Amino acid sequence: MNTSLDPIVAIATATGLGGIGIVRVSGKELSQLSLVLFRKKLAPRKAELVTIVDNQKNTIDSGIALFFPGPNSFTGEDVLEFQGHGGTVVLNLVLERILEVGQSIQMRVARPGEFSERAFLNNKIDLAQAEAIADLIEASTAVAVKSANRTLSGEFSSAINEVVQKVTHLRILVEATLDFPEEEIDFLESAKAKEQWLEINKAVEKLLQKTKQGSILRNGALVVLAGEPNVGKSSLINQLSGTEVAIVTPIAGTTRDRIKETIQIQGVPIQIIDTAGLRETIDTVEKIGVERSWDAIKDADLIIHVKDATQQNFETSQDLQLQIEAKLLEVQKSIPIIEVWNKIDLCEESSDLTGIKISAKLGSGVDELKVSILNHLGWEDQVENIYIARTRHLDAIKKAKIHLIEAGKYLSQGNSALELFAEELRLSQDYLGEITGKLLADDLLGKIFSSFCIGK
Repeated sequence: MNTSLDPIVAIATATGLGGIGIVRVSGKELSQLSLVLFRKKLAPRKAELVTIVDNQKNTIDSGIALFFPGPNSFTGEDVLEFQGHGGTVVLNLVLERILEVGQSIQMRVARPGEFSERAFLNNKIDLAQAEAIADLIEASTAVAVKSANRTLSGEFSSAINEVVQKVTHLRILVEATLDFPEEEIDFLESAKAKEQWLEINKAVEKLLQKTKQGSILRNGALVVLAGEPNVGKSSLINQLSGTEVAIVTPIAGTTRDRIKETIQIQGVPIQIIDTAGLRETIDTVEKIGVERSWDAIKDADLIIHVKDATQQNFETSQDLQLQIEAKLLEVQKSIPIIEVWNKIDLCEESSDLTGIKISAKLGSGVDELKVSILNHLGWEDQVENIYIARTRHLDAIKKAKIHLIEAGKYLSQGNSALELFAEELRLSQDYLGEITGKLLADDLLGKIFSSFCIGK
């Protein structure tokens, strides 16, 4: 049985108590359902006061009903919404009643993300816009909200489609030349292929940079504080977070396990991890903590190597830096490292120290460190130019760029390599098409929408 065409219903508001709760229905020809459910015919796109009763005529709830006939609705189908009281029990009773009334038309509970999926399948939104709905809901900063709204409005998709059109135009010219080989035309010269390729490559690079920014904004970044015991890592995480999340004592090795805290720097979500001091130890518990520290370092997007300015043991610090770099080589990761000298307030002479100088206790130098963190993560403070982006978007654009570069290699070989040039352009275009959902396997679509909230 094909259940994809069944009418669907779900509670659209979050679980728990609230002033208002919404139950949403989508399907074909729902006007008759509303007539039975509310005992009145609803005018399109007009809020009306209604009462839902059970089959014994007992009142379940009273509230506002809205009817949006398809195709002029979010899903492209008829959409019916009931806005009542936000209690868990009452909303479930409303849901059960709608399912009961809708039995004759095979009404069922919606899967997670199925409303957005139907909007996508009915060409009301593209895939990037559908994902932006979930990203807007999950946004943890005001900057992320603004960027998600840019993508939801279609700006990201428009930028993608603009590049796709340029690639399509160039491909048409190439294919025409291949179809009429008897015409002695220097295609590369007459079509200005190199100029067009350069323009496309520049546009994709611009997209890539914006998408990198959007990926940082959506996914955040993992920043690990690493260093020897008692250099002030715990004091630093407290200073960065603005709260006492870690215990600070003069005793070396106080931190035995990783401490995680999420902060915001200029609206960018960043997860800071304070780790156990890196040293050789025979203490069983501390040894486990050190091992976990190394695991955190391998997974980091950025490492802050904290050192004690009062000790200035350059040899020990250099040895530890080499150990960190060696660990990264083991997992073949290139992770930026910021050198930070702490306890600068206790140091009489610091001119010979290279790196950022701070006092985690007093807070001096911490603002400079925050700026450095964003710079090392590749963040540029240009909110108006950022699209909220997912890892799959970033991967697709990277692959599109790789094939564009390959196309450029064949372009340099002249007309003799036109077929290979055309094929690389096609592959690049296909990867760009994956972002908006024009070219994406059904199983991947299902995976994407299943991560959405129920009722969205």
